[in-house]
Amino acid sequence: MPDILSSLASLPGLGWIAFAAFISGLVRGFTGFGTALVFLPVAAQFLPPFAAILTLTFMDLLSPLPVLKPAWRDADKADLRRLLIGTAITLPVGLAVLALVPRDVFRFGVSGLALAMLLALILGLRYRGVIKSAMVYAIGCAAGFLGGAVGLPGPPVIMFYMARPLPPQVIRANTLLYLFGYDLMIMTAIAAFGRMQLEWAVLGLLMGIPGMLGNWLGGRLFRPGLEKVYRAAAYSVIAASAVSGLPFWS
Repeated sequence: MPDILSSLASLPGLGWIAFAAFISGLVRGFTGFGTALVFLPVAAQFLPPFAAILTLTFMDLLSPLPVLKPAWRDADKADLRRLLIGTAITLPVGLAVLALVPRDVFRFGVSGLALAMLLALILGLRYRGVIKSAMVYAIGCAAGFLGGAVGLPGPPVIMFYMARPLPPQVIRANTLLYLFGYDLMIMTAIAAFGRMQLEWAVLGLLMGIPGMLGNWLGGRLFRPGLEKVYRAAAYSVIAASAVSGLPFWS
């Protein structure tokens, strides 16, 4: 362990990675989402693809533990089950793609998907038709593939729930439980691919400290009457992170 900590202390870009962890937590504290959209484009500038995804996964693993029980009570379990089954089917396919693509392609994918998600949020795009069970499985499959290939399973699920006429607590619970389930699956799948490395797990747990601090501060500073201001600030941060992650600047 001392060797790992010493190696991480000299990691290029460590300060930027820690800063991104804090800011991603701050954005999540304001809006309830955005951790991966802010953190991953920055981390991918300094870490190999599997390392960036592992760091994010371990960073984000501990924070939802205190609220899992109430979330389970509020969740629409049929939706959740279908999303997770779909994810389990395609996640290994996405990881197989990730193992083959060059690092710059991964960075383009991360930043491009973050920018596309941001544009959809700004424009208020959402599906208006009837949502059937087969479609929920398909959304889970899309999320699983993207989660494996670029570490961003959230966009299809977030867009899906923007179109669902469900109470806010149900949407929050399903999103939280889905992402927690994805975290467990991605760790298992990466280990099965032989890409699990202790140093990235340690880095992720360490980055959980500034991440949780950002979450706490964002929650403390949030005022419902200023929601539009916070959302605009969050969108600006996501855009800056995504643009900074494009390989053009390297």
